[in-house]
Amino acid sequence: MCVLSDMSLFLPKLSCKKEVDEVIKSVAEKVLVLRFGRDEDSVYMELDEILSKTFHDLSKMAGIYLVDVNKVPVYTQYFDISYIPSTVFFFNGQHMKVDYGSPDHTKFVGSFKTKQDFIDLIEVIYRGAMRGKLIVRSPIDPRNVPKYDLLYQGI
Repeated sequence: MCVLSDMSLFLPKLSCKKEVDEVIKSVAEKVLVLRFGRDEDSVYMELDEILSKTFHDLSKMAGIYLVDVNKVPVYTQYFDISYIPSTVFFFNGQHMKVDYGSPDHTKFVGSFKTKQDFIDLIEVIYRGAMRGKLIVRSPIDPRNVPKYDLLYQGI
């Protein structure tokens, strides 16, 4: 049995697959934001600070949760989380994809440069999802999107 973990910077933490499954199924008419990272790592403080500062402002539009990659390895593999932090978005149980101008539309890798970048992205995902779209174009300036190379092993 898993128990909803404490809150880091007032953000709820999901500590097992069952919790993640329940949140994906239960968050309705809002963008679900899952930040994958490691609880004990201070590298995520910048991203978590942005998420926590926007938590209240976006509460009518988004639910924000932290997921430790070590505690939920099944989702870490499923979403191919090889770089952390990575942020994945859902709407009404449906995985939302975002075109950041990079090869991977399934997640945002790294930290958002500004609080406004994150707010703008949530608003675009929310409006697109309300119109039935499963993929939206990122409003974030491409210079503020971290660059990385996709690695395909065994191909």
